[in-house]
Amino acid sequence: MFRFRLIVSSRAGVRLEVLSAGVREAFRSTWLVSAGGCLITCGAMSRRSYAIVGTGAVGGYYGARLAHAGADVHFLLRSDFDLVRERGLVVESREGDFSLPSAQAYADAEAMPACDVVMVCLKATHNHLLPDILPPLVGEATAVLLMQNGLGAEQEIAGIVPAARIFGGLAFLCSNKVGPGHIRHLDYGQVQLGEHRADGSAAGITDLLESIGRDFESAGIPADLAEDLAQARWRKLVWNVPYNGLTVVLDTTTDRLMQATHTRALCEALMWEVLVGAAACGKPIDESFVTEMMQRTDRMVAYKPSMKLDHEAGRPMEVEAIYGAPLRAAEAAGVELARIEMLYQQLKLLGGSGA
Repeated sequence: MFRFRLIVSSRAGVRLEVLSAGVREAFRSTWLVSAGGCLITCGAMSRRSYAIVGTGAVGGYYGARLAHAGADVHFLLRSDFDLVRERGLVVESREGDFSLPSAQAYADAEAMPACDVVMVCLKATHNHLLPDILPPLVGEATAVLLMQNGLGAEQEIAGIVPAARIFGGLAFLCSNKVGPGHIRHLDYGQVQLGEHRADGSAAGITDLLESIGRDFESAGIPADLAEDLAQARWRKLVWNVPYNGLTVVLDTTTDRLMQATHTRALCEALMWEVLVGAAACGKPIDESFVTEMMQRTDRMVAYKPSMKLDHEAGRPMEVEAIYGAPLRAAEAAGVELARIEMLYQQLKLLGGSGA
């Protein structure tokens, strides 16, 4: 007899888990309601192996989702290694709490197997560690999926592992690491995935990109595939630029920024400047996207973005990745982004000397 568990979420759809006799396959169905009725899509997890480099709020959440759905997932940890090896990972989620009592945990990349996909979920401030971490994990057909904020890191990764296919992932996720091996998922959770091209051109939707996207969907992670990764990164900056920096500089949270008239207007003005920079760099973004981001943030739970949490904890902030890199790209294209430049300088003064 088979045992089933059905998880229903207004945002992620319906997820069916088959749990019996050593079999665990995860299926996710997304219901799209339109005038024509309902469309149901399902997918099964592949046999692809994943390495998670950085098991924090992002890597811990997505890696645990993939492993819980039956994927072969290997987690690289630092300070949390002993506890996770002993007790596994715990995820509190608005879509249902779960745990991985026996996560495949490693303290050293040299001890890990080469995997089909290496997900780099470290903050950009730790990218100086990657020349030592990535080579042991990358085999002849390995894809590297960079789950980071900002611009320009894909080129850096390509220089470290030139034989690997490089992908970028953008997480639209409200999640925090609240303790060793303990992730709290607060809101959203979708990812956007795209393949990197050295010249910045659109790679389109490749077969491997589609296949990785299906694995995410099978794990209950809504996955959107981007034809143009560089444009997708500029689109992510439309949210990251105002809310990461302003929550630090003004010592506040996203909800308070949206509730006050003047800070709400400042958030929107910063978004428009990101659109100016993107257009100058040949990656135009539809103007309606600003309205969409404002509306999404209105619906979001009160949230401290990762940069705010890093500042409060005294950790380096991703100022160069989120502000410095796009400012330099826009300057090279002949445009000045005055408000973003001011926010960048303020963050540098507050200790944002990291990547």
